[in-house]
Amino acid sequence: MPIPPHDRRASGAVVAALGAAGLIVLAAAPAAFGDGTVSELVVGGIEPIHGLKPGDTFDLPVTVANKGGTAEKVWVSSWVTRGLDFVDVPSNCRVQHVESYDELPEHWTAACAFDQAVEPGVVYTPEKPLRVKVLDRAYRDRLRVEVGAGGAQRDDEGGDPSVAGTAPAVKLVEQPAGGEGSVGLVNVSITSVNTADYQVTGAALRGRVGDTVTMKVKFANAGPAWVLEDDEVEPGVQIIVTPPAGTSVVKRDHDCHAEGGKYLCPPHFGMNMAEDAQMVYTFKLKIDKRIAGAKGSIALTTQLRPFDHNKANDKADITLDVTDGGSTGSTGGSASGSNGSTGGSTDGSGGSAGGSSSTGDDGTTSNGGNLAETGSSTLPITGAAAAAVVTGAGTLLIARRRRARNLS
Repeated sequence: MPIPPHDRRASGAVVAALGAAGLIVLAAAPAAFGDGTVSELVVGGIEPIHGLKPGDTFDLPVTVANKGGTAEKVWVSSWVTRGLDFVDVPSNCRVQHVESYDELPEHWTAACAFDQAVEPGVVYTPEKPLRVKVLDRAYRDRLRVEVGAGGAQRDDEGGDPSVAGTAPAVKLVEQPAGGEGSVGLVNVSITSVNTADYQVTGAALRGRVGDTVTMKVKFANAGPAWVLEDDEVEPGVQIIVTPPAGTSVVKRDHDCHAEGGKYLCPPHFGMNMAEDAQMVYTFKLKIDKRIAGAKGSIALTTQLRPFDHNKANDKADITLDVTDGGSTGSTGGSASGSNGSTGGSTDGSGGSAGGSSSTGDDGTTSNGGNLAETGSSTLPITGAAAAAVVTGAGTLLIARRRRARNLS
């Protein structure tokens, strides 16, 4: 008997809001039955796991109990983020890949249906637990386990078609009383020993006085781990772009915020940095005058990043070669140290993240005027401005509405 669909958009927002705490506990709504009794299913046995290594496997010691009326059929749904994967999935479970949405990261769900009664006051566990493998890209991941009455659910929009497991089906078996849990949904953190290399690439610009040149600079994660940002564990990285002296910004990248002569640019991907993610920030600079040795930079902010052991590539130069002679202000070219793309980028879930094209930005100054922004100031970046950028970064997340539909 399938359970009715629920508002996955709303429930996803709640889980996302609490997810950074590392351990989330939410009560599941009771399910009503025709005989007037009400089941109250709870899940237990799930704890955070730390210190894993790529290639490791671990079992999910899930317990299910019923504190209400008898449930004639139940489901247990587990999902893991992209550093983990399910192996040896029983045939009474269906696995589905779901893209990131509503601040929830990309994940894989294994929804297992148990066509058997769960009696009040009895603790059950699957006769063989689900097994999870730690992938090469694992670092900080999440595990979520939920229990409910009736049939399991699937994510309709953005989720790939679910696939049945191939291992023998399992059933729930009774366990000794105790440790039965107290809630219907649990989220915990799963961490692995791994590294990720955040790095930046500068640009080499060339033109005459009066020219407007295009500057492309890049931020990337060279892996091997993906990183699920968690501000409560460590603040998310920001990118600081400082144009060379003697230039003014005619048009800034639309994701970047001006602070004096510097620009703070958030990652386009919000919380998620896939192991192969990269993004290009595009500016248009006018060469106002020739200054010998003028040089700008792109650099990462200095928040603690224990996963990133290579600090040598956290900053790169933006050089400017001003050739002799004047100019009428025509658009000039640039030789960029980036990949030369026009702003395409790969998000933390493997899809498009909107890139760094400057379309849609009119190049206005930070106070809303239409004058070009100078690139020669070196004013410090204030905490308030950084906070504004973090707030603004939230608007980059693309909210995708979804609805739940029952598994057939």
